Amino acid sequence: MSSVASSAGVHAPDVRPARRPSTLTVYRWELRKLVSQIRTYLGLALVVVLPLFFVVFQDVHQRHNRGADNIFAAQITQSGLATPVLMLLFLSVFMLPLAASLVAGDIVAAEDGNGTLKTILTRSVNRGQVFAAKALAAMTYAATAVFLSATVSTVAGIASWGFHSVKTFSGTVVSAPEALLLVFAANGVYLIPLLTVASIGVLLSTAARNSAAAVVGTIGLVILLFIVAQIPGLEGIRPYLLTEQFENWHGLLRTPTDWAPIAHSAWVCALYAIPALFSAYLVFLRRDVAGG
Repeated sequence: MSSVASSAGVHAPDVRPARRPSTLTVYRWELRKLVSQIRTYLGLALVVVLPLFFVVFQDVHQRHNRGADNIFAAQITQSGLATPVLMLLFLSVFMLPLAASLVAGDIVAAEDGNGTLKTILTRSVNRGQVFAAKALAAMTYAATAVFLSATVSTVAGIASWGFHSVKTFSGTVVSAPEALLLVFAANGVYLIPLLTVASIGVLLSTAARNSAAAVVGTIGLVILLFIVAQIPGLEGIRPYLLTEQFENWHGLLRTPTDWAPIAHSAWVCALYAIPALFSAYLVFLRRDVAGG
């Protein structure tokens, strides 16, 4: 029968399984979703507007910082490169974790709220790809927030007070080009604990299935750890709290570079981030999406 069909010029349709998109393609889908969401720009606006306010109202900050112990506050009008350091000191405590939480806490839970997770998993992609893409998108957003804030702070500071040398935390003067590199390297080191916050946000987003609960839970945990660090008698656990790692980038702004707090931050944050991501992955793999 097949020989007859062939001789008659009739061929069976070439049915091939749909080609599975790569994880990179799924990651691009997630980035496009972020670009289309208002919440994405809310977090970025927070970390951009504050540095601009800082520079615009420079006289207010000068009066506020008069007599301050911080060596970079004392240099605020001497070099624009002091501005991004001061803004990282300020934003690293709450604003940048908040910005990271806004997206990380929403990245999976939003699919539950919209009933779209089932649709995503029918696109010839497996759950591991979807989870990896979402986790990477949340971390990409956190990194974007950090370096966007650093860029705006640096440009605004230099435009206002010039591109001059600065003193480090050790009191050593470094040239303006070297200081610029150190500023962005310090922001890169700060990403270690911030990506950990994003990892916890992804876990809560996956487990809670509710964006508001995941976002509030993530930033609430950060606040709770800050409170724990102030409780008398708990000094022994303080170096191992996630929030204590928010300032370990200071080691880069010392002469010579103090790598010890940076290395400490890396392994302490790994103790938080790896279990959080692994747990989120397991929950996501077992997720029942039959209802949407």
